[in-house]
Amino acid sequence: MKIIKYLSLALILIIGVSQCKLPDNVDPKHPTEVPYYTLFTNGQLGMINQTEETSVNVNIQRLTVQFWQETTYFDESRYLYQDRKIPDGFAREYYRDALMDLKEAKSILMDENYGGDPDEAKNMIAIIDVCEVYCYQVLVDAFGNMPYTEALMGFENSAPVYDDAAAIYTDLIVRLRDDLATFNPAFGSFGSADLIYSGDVAAWKKFAASLLLRVGMRLSDVSPDQAKAAVTDAVSAGVFTSQAESGFVFYPGIVPHVNQINDAFRSGRKDFLPTNTIVDMMLEKGDPRIGKYFTMVDTSSYDSIQHFVYLGAVAGLDGAQSYNNFSNFSARTMSPSFEANMIDMVEVHFLLAEAAQRGFGVPGTAEAHYNAGVTTSIIYWGGTEEEATAYLEANPYDATNWKQSIGEQKWLALYNRGVEAFSEWRRLDYPILNVPQGMVYSDIPLRMPYPYDEVAQNKVNYEQAAAAIGGDKTSTPIFWDVVPSPAK
Repeated sequence: MKIIKYLSLALILIIGVSQCKLPDNVDPKHPTEVPYYTLFTNGQLGMINQTEETSVNVNIQRLTVQFWQETTYFDESRYLYQDRKIPDGFAREYYRDALMDLKEAKSILMDENYGGDPDEAKNMIAIIDVCEVYCYQVLVDAFGNMPYTEALMGFENSAPVYDDAAAIYTDLIVRLRDDLATFNPAFGSFGSADLIYSGDVAAWKKFAASLLLRVGMRLSDVSPDQAKAAVTDAVSAGVFTSQAESGFVFYPGIVPHVNQINDAFRSGRKDFLPTNTIVDMMLEKGDPRIGKYFTMVDTSSYDSIQHFVYLGAVAGLDGAQSYNNFSNFSARTMSPSFEANMIDMVEVHFLLAEAAQRGFGVPGTAEAHYNAGVTTSIIYWGGTEEEATAYLEANPYDATNWKQSIGEQKWLALYNRGVEAFSEWRRLDYPILNVPQGMVYSDIPLRMPYPYDEVAQNKVNYEQAAAAIGGDKTSTPIFWDVVPSPAK
């Protein structure tokens, strides 16, 4: 009887184990394998949301470039990175939430056992690569030398070396050229899994060419020949020709898929205000977009003459400022469905204006592209051709001081796009920002410090990277930032 008892128990265990292997016992809510298109969507969403992010824990570039000022907590407006370990969050969101998923999606598509259409797979791999290039450019622009060739290796290599920033840029240009040569609009790609273009390969080719234009122009002061070659290839491949082709992401407007500004204010918090830097400049120039960006504030409680006016909070003030005492953000930008802007026709026009001014051989004149950039921005924000014409008459292109003309107008047009505005402000050196209270102009950062956890987790490579760029300081310029600001 004991033998029968033990055999019966063994049989029960065998049956139980074998049944765990049946398809009916696979938990669909915790899959062991994730489809490539889900990984791509998640990676793309990570790229989009981090570029648009408003949380001071992971992205303070709107504050750094003085589009916004904080109300109650104001340390981040004064470039205090360490308390919240902001660089760690900024880098982590791109590496972990964007690049890791994009890499895994690409690996699946590149696998020889991929069972789909190989021509569609080539398009999808190229689209993923363009998104990866986008993320890596942002990371280099923020920090300088960064992990690249040994990045994303996980436990296989948890202490990656930092690649030279200029070398990364060179490779990004090669990758974009290869992607542009790969795209074949005769075949499809991701379809609805693509949050930007719904799988439109022709649209992605224009996006990639416009991104190559951006990457190339970033090198215009440090490596003009390389910059010109990249710009020539970008224009030849076909950059954006209308705002309708731009890289917009339209949020559904239903939580959690809402615009990042709306997400920051939805809980009732009122942490941010527009600054006097941007409000005063728009008032001075008679900018018709000011009412599209901001609201008026009633000052009658402390001003017996003026009532409803545009008033920005003091940028970099070492103290709190009341949300109710200043202009706030417009209903459009606060809308849960307000679109994210990854790269657009406005930016392309300003890049082409600069390329023309530098003699890079692009079609059109610097003035024509400058005018088109301003006009396209005004119309995008709800203005009219007549308003644009009047504004340009008051603020014409100045070829003698072209960096100021392009720098100021591009900064205004890049409003809300803190990541890109921070890069272009450093490169063009305009506009001249306000000096935060108790500081000097050179205290305004030229880069973010490296993630603080690297000191403990990747000490040797961190120290080598810091030494290679001239020190892990916010005053250390990125390799392409070689022209000193006139304000210093």
